[in-house]
Amino acid sequence: MLLNAVIIILREVLEAALIVSVFLALSQLLNRKLWWMLIAMVMGFAGAYVYAINLSQISMALEGTGQEVLNASLHSLIFICLLIFMISVPHQARPGWRRLNLFTIVLAVIIAIVREGSEIILYIKGFYGIPELLHPVLIGGAVGAGIGLSVGVFFYYLLVNMHKRSGIWLGYLMLLLVGGSMIAQAVEFMIQADYISASAPLWDSSHLVSERSAIGQLLYALLGYEATPAPQQAAAYFGSIALLVIAACVSFFFRSKSS
Repeated sequence: MLLNAVIIILREVLEAALIVSVFLALSQLLNRKLWWMLIAMVMGFAGAYVYAINLSQISMALEGTGQEVLNASLHSLIFICLLIFMISVPHQARPGWRRLNLFTIVLAVIIAIVREGSEIILYIKGFYGIPELLHPVLIGGAVGAGIGLSVGVFFYYLLVNMHKRSGIWLGYLMLLLVGGSMIAQAVEFMIQADYISASAPLWDSSHLVSERSAIGQLLYALLGYEATPAPQQAAAYFGSIALLVIAACVSFFFRSKSS
């Protein structure tokens, strides 16, 4: 139970920690004030609590697929925020674009905390009535959360201590991979809800890197790693990354033409 708690909490914390740390680092590298983080954290944790206490009603919606559809929508919204962020970065000199850029950062962080925070609340809440299991779950959860937060802190300091241009581009690369992961997970939820037909996995790499290992969870958060991805997930993953790259390149091109 202790190990299970470590893996489960690590997975949830790691995804949110990466999104938060990358946006924090990019905000600093792009000379933004960081006051937005407090607002995003408060709203995110409040939203996570509301999601968790209303899970039963959410799950019963849409003929029992409400939770999967909502989770798919949240992941898709994070991807849209990343897409708008990539497009708006080259135009930050204009106040309207700068406000839009900040809005997408705040919204992405709020959604990430709501999504992952609600899962943590629900997981721990399930052991409240079982004292002999609650203690190891809390210990394992603390260990998993500590590892996840440490990874987020590591990437934050890595980015802000690099040469400014290199740090920004590495941050962009990490957001591209996060964006692909978000859409792949959205497709997975839609497959679970039977809105997308399930297909045989393209491959099975679980014998090389298990998704339940610490390395597997890190790769999942960083790269959207799936040991047994469906063809639809792989197509969505690479297609969404390509869309982010194209959008960013087009935006930078038009910015340079107008300068």
